[in-house]
Amino acid sequence: MTLSFLNVPAMLLMRLYRKLWLRVGLYALAAALIAVIGPWGAALLPSAWSKTLSADAVTPVLTILASSMLAVSTFSLNVMVSAHRSAALNTTPRVHRLLLEDTTTQSVLGVFIGAFVYALTSIVLTNMEFYSEEALLAVMVVTVLVVALVIGAMLRWIEHLSTLGSLDDTLRFVSDRTKRRLSAFRNQPAYGALPLADDVQIPETCTDILAPQSGYIQLIDVHGLSNSTPERATTYVLRRPGHHVLKNTVLAQVSGTQDDDALSAILENFTIGDQRSFEQDPLFGLQVLSEIASRALSPGTHDPGTAVQVLNILSKLLWEASHIKADEPESCAQNVILKTVDSDRIFERAFEAIARDGKGFSEVEDCLYKGLSNLENCPDPDFAEAARKMHKAFTGTTTDAPAAAKT
Repeated sequence: MTLSFLNVPAMLLMRLYRKLWLRVGLYALAAALIAVIGPWGAALLPSAWSKTLSADAVTPVLTILASSMLAVSTFSLNVMVSAHRSAALNTTPRVHRLLLEDTTTQSVLGVFIGAFVYALTSIVLTNMEFYSEEALLAVMVVTVLVVALVIGAMLRWIEHLSTLGSLDDTLRFVSDRTKRRLSAFRNQPAYGALPLADDVQIPETCTDILAPQSGYIQLIDVHGLSNSTPERATTYVLRRPGHHVLKNTVLAQVSGTQDDDALSAILENFTIGDQRSFEQDPLFGLQVLSEIASRALSPGTHDPGTAVQVLNILSKLLWEASHIKADEPESCAQNVILKTVDSDRIFERAFEAIARDGKGFSEVEDCLYKGLSNLENCPDPDFAEAARKMHKAFTGTTTDAPAAAKT
């Protein structure tokens, strides 16, 4: 069972972990604690060294560190905002939320701001004569270690700035995230529930579970649904993650007549928000990649090369996903049945907009036809059939691509 895909509480914790303010705040808190507690380690250092230091020797170093880190932090934040804005303008606004989760940027900013907080706290404590002569030696040692950490972060930041906000880096970021979601989806097409197949008959006597608010379904905790479903009842989930629902519309149905407490317990396993998310939605990443290609094909940009690059990424993602087999039904929750995403929908979301916007660009059409032709040989029969349908819709045949596409 793919726990990273199904464990909704873990996903919610990861959301918090990827917040910029949290990581920077933790670095700052750790720095303040080190400034207060660090001098207690003075006993581990040779006492003779403490005679060579005074507050007048330590304070200037801390002052330089504090002033420089404040400037560097402000500059780095400006660079980050500019890079994200540039990426959103050149690709699609949807990538902005992904780029905010860049752990390298968060860690570097955390080091810079943490060093500033450490230096500022140490200056205040030194002026308050909080430190003894022995403690000042420990403060200097910790300051040297902080400076070394800052230098390492600066080198890492310089390397990261060479690609931050670039098209290649953005495509890599989105494709990696999409690959993880597709792999998890292929492994558990119904998120750990039984799939709602066409031959499944929903009982006539069911209790509706209504959406408490309008928005996108972001997460569905199938394990929690299974535990919340009353005994000898079955929950039929009619809306999957990624669907936009309106308040008081039907999200799911539970067999039999259920009371309000049971319905409330089931409803707690749905996370609905204003924005669509990547965690459990395999189509969203495909849509974002498709939007990047469409933006590149717009008259104002006229960059078919980027569209070709995106098409190759999409073909690779779908080809690799087709080799992943689903878990056995016995490992799924037996009392939860969920509507899944069909293969035709996946291929439409990946290629339809690019085919529409790429008309007249021979290199884009050739790459599209080649990609679909290759995907017709997928080991998964549903993927192969979806590729054939789309290939036929675009070219009028499933076997012969245009002459340019055969080369």
